[in-house]
Amino acid sequence: MTVRIVVDRDKCQGYGQCVFEADDLFGLDESDTCVAAAEVGEDRRADAERAADVCPMQAITVE
Repeated sequence: MTVRIVVDRDKCQGYGQCVFEADDLFGLDESDTCVAAAEVGEDRRADAERAADVCPMQAITVE
């Protein structure tokens, strides 16, 4: 089973807290906007949810 990571690029302000939390799942593009792995295994759900929780703009959802 996989989980889906969705980033609202309109909300993202490029603080990078998600990258600090899970740098193998999240990164910043050339405009300092978050990019994320689209889908990850269920075993990575907790990592993705922690990264979503630390986002100051609450721009990340994990489904």
